[in-house]
Amino acid sequence: MKVHLIKKQSIEDYTSNNARSRASFEIWLNIIKRTDWQEPQDIVFTFNSADILGKGSDRVVFNIGGNNYRVICKYFFGNKKVHLFIKWIGNHAEYTKICNEGRQYDIDDF
Repeated sequence: MKVHLIKKQSIEDYTSNNARSRASFEIWLNIIKRTDWQEPQDIVFTFNSADILGKGSDRVVFNIGGNNYRVICKYFFGNKKVHLFIKWIGNHAEYTKICNEGRQYDIDDF
């Protein structure tokens, strides 16, 4: 199933404020546009550094730009599309901070 990315604007806003991240996010977006997933494990097959989060969160963490940036998304496999909802974007240090606080499972900044 093709991926429907929900709130691409969040990425555009982030890269506008963090110009160094732009090329890395463009690569990620191009892969997302072409991908075809049938189940959550396909996300990891496409992005081998992605981590599916537990605790029934239906969330995945993408490592972007050689692990410089992180994106947390909630996923939903529908009948015809995979809906990928952006929940958080930040750098590695910011991600570590929210993990230390246990917020990666429910953060919803976007």
